[in-house]
Amino acid sequence: MNSVGEGCTDLKREYDQCFNRWFAEKFLKGDRSGDPCTEMFKKYQHCVQKAIKEKDIPIDGVEFMGPNKEKGDR
Repeated sequence: MNSVGEGCTDLKREYDQCFNRWFAEKFLKGDRSGDPCTEMFKKYQHCVQKAIKEKDIPIDGVEFMGPNKEKGDR
């Protein structure tokens, strides 16, 4: 699946690959030590936020989650 911003699609794919590899090779095997993909996620997130603003997509009432963010944090 492509990203909301055309320029973000490669970042999304890189993050997805990193996360899937970490999840399968580490997390599911009991290694809960940090997610090595956090910086990649931040770059992708920044790109998506920029694309949302440029496309004037309404996001009122939408909650965003990401690394180190618990549901309910505001």
